[in-house]
Amino acid sequence: MTEMHTKQNPGPQTGYSYVSEQAVLEKLSQRIETAARVAVDTEADSLHNYFEKVCLIQLSIAGQHFLVDPLAGLELSGFLAALAAKPLIFHAGDYDLRILRASTGFRPGSEIFDTMIAAQLLGIEQIGLAALIERCFTITIAKEGQKSDWSQRPLSEKQLQYAVNDTRHLEALADRLAAELDARGRLEWHRESCRAMVLASGRDNPRDPDDVWRLKGAGRLTRRQLAYLREVWRWRDGHAQHFNRPPFKIFGNQQIFELIQWAEAHPNEPLDKGFKLPRNIKGALLRTLVEAVARAAGLSPADWPEMKRHERGEAPSADSVARVTALRSACADIAKALEISPSVLAPRAALEAIARNQPQGIEEIMERGGLLRWQAQLVQSAVEKSLG
Repeated sequence: MTEMHTKQNPGPQTGYSYVSEQAVLEKLSQRIETAARVAVDTEADSLHNYFEKVCLIQLSIAGQHFLVDPLAGLELSGFLAALAAKPLIFHAGDYDLRILRASTGFRPGSEIFDTMIAAQLLGIEQIGLAALIERCFTITIAKEGQKSDWSQRPLSEKQLQYAVNDTRHLEALADRLAAELDARGRLEWHRESCRAMVLASGRDNPRDPDDVWRLKGAGRLTRRQLAYLREVWRWRDGHAQHFNRPPFKIFGNQQIFELIQWAEAHPNEPLDKGFKLPRNIKGALLRTLVEAVARAAGLSPADWPEMKRHERGEAPSADSVARVTALRSACADIAKALEISPSVLAPRAALEAIARNQPQGIEEIMERGGLLRWQAQLVQSAVEKSLG
């Protein structure tokens, strides 16, 4: 039985094809080879599994829509090679490219047009895909399905319709945004930004095992409390891997911080008697959590984690603060004149690095601040004025 079904949607929209057989995938690969460009999106299962993977690949080609099921045992190499050779359209493609690379080894070999980056460079405030489609075409698309478990089969019709909508309008949206970028002389900004995004998505960013457990908010903790955080994080991560569940479904970050406060204040009180634990923390989960808290409580001060510089609250010098403030103000004025967000022009961390290193010229601004050429060219006058 063929798995390339055509589902008809109401109104003038065309149907889609669900691809889960090898012969049909090969026909799709041939269709890709004749395409001028391909709109692409993915669905993964990070909200439901620790070891995330691509669960669906959506494509739109000149009004035809395809849903490729990578969990159907397909040999994807020919399909991915055909896709890599074509100009591709994504919305917020960084994550899609990263998960495709991690799951399949895919890397694009041609130009990428990212519609979210285009919207940012145009100063559009609402940059979500649904908001952009409504802005440009007065079409409302459903948002249900974002939190679906895409690893489960069969997928419902509602899920499939949601998935198709992620690429259905991307080609027309890219054309509309490209025209606006061209009219404002920002196409080269976009090309450079997309190239940078593609390069970044191809790099591994391994976290230091001594830092990976430092959750957002760890800077508020003492060294003793950091010891509890480290042990409880390791407990949670180990069980999340074992059960292939997202860590937050084992024990939430806020619950960890609440537990740390309680454990420090009640060193001799049984955990399961004095702290309100979620109902899922029982059996081995409870026993090993008690052990983790006990390990943290038993550490000597010499074995507590060191605080990072920013966690120690070391204040920068008055001169440094003044340079950063002046530079941020000057760049904010430039961004306002361009009608884009200051963070799109230059992120705060980049400006702090520039103020700290005081680069000279475009190349040094790019190197020391980690900025793209178009960004460095725009902020150069602000750098010279503020730091000169």
